[in-house]
Amino acid sequence: MNDPDWLVCDEVTSGLDPRSEDQILEVLRTLARERGKSFICIIHNLAKLRGFDRITVLGQGVLLFQGSYPEFLAHFKIEDPLHLYERLNEQPVEAWQAEWHGAQQGKEPGAGGREPEQNADESPLPRSAPGAVAQVWTLLRRRWRLFWRDRGNLVSMGGITFGFPVLVAIFALGGLPQIGAMALDSTAGFLETLQQSMRHQREATQAANLVVGLVLFQVILLGLTGANNGAREIAAERMVFEKERMNGLRPLAYALSKVLFFTGLAGAQGVWMAVFVKLVCRFPGHWWSQVATLGLSCVAMTLVALGISATARTAERASFSSVFLVGLQLPLSGVVLALPGYLLWFCRPFVNAFWAWAGYFNAMTSSRLYDAFRLNNERWLPTAELSLAVLALQSLAGVGLIIYGRRRLRWGEG
Repeated sequence: MNDPDWLVCDEVTSGLDPRSEDQILEVLRTLARERGKSFICIIHNLAKLRGFDRITVLGQGVLLFQGSYPEFLAHFKIEDPLHLYERLNEQPVEAWQAEWHGAQQGKEPGAGGREPEQNADESPLPRSAPGAVAQVWTLLRRRWRLFWRDRGNLVSMGGITFGFPVLVAIFALGGLPQIGAMALDSTAGFLETLQQSMRHQREATQAANLVVGLVLFQVILLGLTGANNGAREIAAERMVFEKERMNGLRPLAYALSKVLFFTGLAGAQGVWMAVFVKLVCRFPGHWWSQVATLGLSCVAMTLVALGISATARTAERASFSSVFLVGLQLPLSGVVLALPGYLLWFCRPFVNAFWAWAGYFNAMTSSRLYDAFRLNNERWLPTAELSLAVLALQSLAGVGLIIYGRRRLRWGEG
């Protein structure tokens, strides 16, 4: 990722067939020739030494030779590199070491063997790691390629993205006629009819409760979508991240790449859910408000799940915690179950489902469905703008967790 000038390749051809060995070494030679890269290769297949520019021979940790391939053959007085081990066994390592030192002392600097030492003033400047913007861009491109390359995950995510809205529509089929009739604009006469007629009140309440349940169902499914998006993402890459950080990767660049990629993905999933269900079920209300609410709801839950993944020690623990959090959304939202006031207001700021549901439903204020719901329910509902603001704060909290988790975790923890 950092495009280094030097690479140490420790037995990269070990265990391969001869053809594959040649292909790997040809890749290295091409990079060295066309890109100016340098490779230090540890290799035990002596038949491949001909392809290297310089050869270093070590024996029991002692330097016995360093030079070109022809110099290698001449120094050990062999015609085939495969005879090297036999030749080394003819005398102790100390004798070979002394022979090498004697050969070096008899050469003038630059005439062969060791190259002349480079002037300190002419030494190349150390290469710095790419900047944060370049790293973010590289990571985004890599994540995008991996996204399309993982067919199994792509099918699973596609099933969730397109299947969940269809599931909501299926549950709404039986009540679509009532929803359509109640989606009309509210009038004073309608309110009087509801108050005077028990039958109309009952039908209107049933339709309103159906819409309330369907909206909440959308929100919970988007919570599961968000957990699926981010729960395992960072925790599963922990070892890769730590290795790349040792090579110059900035934790902030890594965190921002995850935030940008999954904000776009989750936002698209939430918008698709809102548009599909609204078109099929013909829910009343302002388009921009409802679409923005569900889109930001999925983004917030995804970023929180990513934050959990960034602070968790294993992908399994992150996945469990994220799903557990989604499971608590329904009871703690206070929409279905009545909670004590002190507990409700303590939990409410952290409950994604309440703000997404309330913001979506409160956009229906000019419809009969909203009047029918409020006739028998006087609970406080935040405005759509306030709901969006709280969902944005929850998203920022998720971003903070991601940054904190990537800066804190190190090798050896957990």
